[in-house]
Amino acid sequence: MMTQNLITPEMHDGELRILDTDLAVRLGFAQPRDIRKLIARHGGALLQMGTLPTEEMTVGKGQKVEAYYLNRKQAIFITAKSETATATDITIEIIERFDAYERGEVQPAIPQTYAAALLEAGRLAAEKDQIEAARAAAQARVEELEPKAEALARISFAEGEFGLQEVAKMIQVKPGKFMDFLDTHRWRFARGKVKLAYQDKIDAGYLRNKPYTYRDSNGEEHVGNTIRVTTKGLVKLAQVVPGASIASEVADLKEKVPANFRKAPEPAS
Repeated sequence: MMTQNLITPEMHDGELRILDTDLAVRLGFAQPRDIRKLIARHGGALLQMGTLPTEEMTVGKGQKVEAYYLNRKQAIFITAKSETATATDITIEIIERFDAYERGEVQPAIPQTYAAALLEAGRLAAEKDQIEAARAAAQARVEELEPKAEALARISFAEGEFGLQEVAKMIQVKPGKFMDFLDTHRWRFARGKVKLAYQDKIDAGYLRNKPYTYRDSNGEEHVGNTIRVTTKGLVKLAQVVPGASIASEVADLKEKVPANFRKAPEPAS
């Protein structure tokens, strides 16, 4: 294989690439710029292998031309399509040279034109801005979630059970919207006129059915039910109900929850 004027990839558009005419010289084109006709003819296929950045260059008597920068796959593709005598050798050279640069055995070439240097500087600046923006967004999200996480942690250590209306107030969701969530997301269901908690929510420790008896206006006795929400259930609902957030007044439930909302003893059997 020829060893003179080896292919020298350089960073362009965030990727190791080779200038079209540099590849043409290695392939033995009599007129290196003719490789651009080949590139234009296969533009669709090349774009399937990645972006195909160009750079305006001045040649001859001030003539402006568009030069292409090819990535590894694109360079191999064009080399194959060139059908030159050295195509096989150059394909091997492309693979070896790109691999060497990626392993850090050879440093990418520094942009040789002012325009290329500006483009590379702009790319690096844009990457820095993107990193800073992502870091700022992540920090803002952490600051947004920390109070809620702390409140949930305090709730999880509190003892007690709560009524549905009280829970809606605690997680700052309108009662009607909260009840709709419970009905449509398998937290409670109706059996006649009585609302009951789903068994899987009871098994998970989120809800408890608290039956009671009452007499109607005719003196007939009926059985009703009150759904109670455990502290574990309150934490879960605060996490899954759309728009829920922890009200500041429930930051410390051990001190703030009224006694009548504490877990009532089970009636004797």
